[in-house]
Amino acid sequence: MASEQPGDETSLLQSQSVSQLRLAVGGYSCAGHKSQNEDAIAWQLPKDSHLLTYKGGCFCLADGVSSAEAGAQASDYAVQHFASEYANTPDSWSVNHSASQLLASINTALYQQSHAYVSEEKGFLCTFSGLIIKSHTAYFFHIGDSRIYLWRKGVIAQLTQDHTTKLSENRQFLGRALGMDEQVQWQSGNVTLEVGDRFLLCSDGLSDFMDDTELSALLSPEPQQDLTTLAEQLCQLALKNGSDDNISALIVEVQALSAQTLEDYNEKLTRLPFLPVLVPGMKVDGYQVEKEIFASSRSHLYLVRDLTTDNIWVLKTPSVNFADDHSYIERFIREEWIGLRISHPNVVQVHRQQRPRTFLYYLLAYVEGETLEHWFARVDKPLKPAKAITLVQQIAAGLQAFHKLGAVHQDLKPGNIMRRPDGTLVLVDFGSVYVAGLAEMFSPLEQDIALGTASYSDPHYLLGHNSGVQGDVYALATICYELFTGQLPYGPKVEDCQTMRDYQKLRYQHSYQHNPVIPPWFDRALELGVSLDLSQRYSSVSLLMKDLQNPNPLFLQQQVVAKHKTNRLLFWQLMSGFWFATLLLVIWLFLIRRG
Repeated sequence: MASEQPGDETSLLQSQSVSQLRLAVGGYSCAGHKSQNEDAIAWQLPKDSHLLTYKGGCFCLADGVSSAEAGAQASDYAVQHFASEYANTPDSWSVNHSASQLLASINTALYQQSHAYVSEEKGFLCTFSGLIIKSHTAYFFHIGDSRIYLWRKGVIAQLTQDHTTKLSENRQFLGRALGMDEQVQWQSGNVTLEVGDRFLLCSDGLSDFMDDTELSALLSPEPQQDLTTLAEQLCQLALKNGSDDNISALIVEVQALSAQTLEDYNEKLTRLPFLPVLVPGMKVDGYQVEKEIFASSRSHLYLVRDLTTDNIWVLKTPSVNFADDHSYIERFIREEWIGLRISHPNVVQVHRQQRPRTFLYYLLAYVEGETLEHWFARVDKPLKPAKAITLVQQIAAGLQAFHKLGAVHQDLKPGNIMRRPDGTLVLVDFGSVYVAGLAEMFSPLEQDIALGTASYSDPHYLLGHNSGVQGDVYALATICYELFTGQLPYGPKVEDCQTMRDYQKLRYQHSYQHNPVIPPWFDRALELGVSLDLSQRYSSVSLLMKDLQNPNPLFLQQQVVAKHKTNRLLFWQLMSGFWFATLLLVIWLFLIRRG
């Protein structure tokens, strides 16, 4: 990372193999005719190939608001914090989520600093333009009137919009800036990359004094061109054109993109051969097979002992049935990647191996016990409410560990949850997990859509629509319903549904019909948790759990209104019955008199 001060020059060239993303960057910043430079530029271009792949390169520029006394401090803090902390955000987070979290925290810090100096009128305000290049996409984030341009094949285009309001020909004011308000709105967008693309981040001290023709001519590549020198040339030309402000330019060039051929990608995925079916006594990379735990057409689990440390692990290996299924191999490799990033008592721990592998497999912590499905099948039902809610709380805690990393489980079911003898639950399967950060990365393989289980997975997901966290909410609410009632919320017919119309024909069965101890407010939370209408369903696990553990006042009010309506209906039904009986009596008396 580099932060530019008046007259400083810094350049960095990150080289990788031809199959990796390769970027070059150079920047220059100067005070111009002013006594102080309130601009700042910074970047983070990882040398580590893993970080470059999963996080990408980060580049940013800020311009301190001249009317704010602490503009220089604000701009320096913004670029330094964004560039350094972006690499520290979880690599499972999407670029947009990572940038949003950082910009919100930077804005809060600057806003609080500004209000700490109200009496001195010391404002920490600055514009901000950020660029993140990851895989085959450039993402940009912008606040204020600094700019980001894209030069491609001789054509230059401004990607950002100036957040200014024009009052007259010579008067305008800045509408948005970091630190201006408690909450800040920024412009964001993305473009697909091409080799040879050049991005220019610049302050208004440059853009206001150079037209697109001049910028395009200078950005046109020359052999062995140094980007820092080019950035300085741009700033000097703006100064020559009459710029009376601080001037900064940051140039990023795309020199190579990661491999796009299916052959290259497959070679990476299949570099390790599949293991054959193992039997007790066999040894693999220093692990001895003790017994087979589980076997299916998709995978095998073995209890193994590390011959060096004597530790016990579970070795998971893909089935040879999928040796040519590249989508399956990718998902298997992703399982380990996800598991290594989650550390939570309700999620099984994946072991980070220190020895090289000669086959495709990974190691998990051994969880003694049985699946929740098997346990629930043999216990007395319904469970006591206190016991059932304790189990739901543990499942929810495990799910939230995924969600904090930007991952969605997508196949939560009792068969994927282990119950230890002490009653604690552990989520053990990552095969269907969706990770936003990985979804942004180029993959030539087509992803399977529906990997979940019909009884527990969100119908939207099974029909091809990724409902994200709300899909996990549906699964959790379904499991909760089953633990409390022994039934499914839409009954067994949910297994036969093929289209959304089939699902819409189903009717939610109130949980208190199966278990009379369940209060209506609890049932209402379950009903919203499994609602087929995403606008009605809870948007997060925490909201569902809040209403499951504490009566929602709105639900109680609805219960009272419903009871009142029922009482009114009963009143009119009784009155109608009384008048009908009276009418029959009058008719009977009339007939007697005539007879």
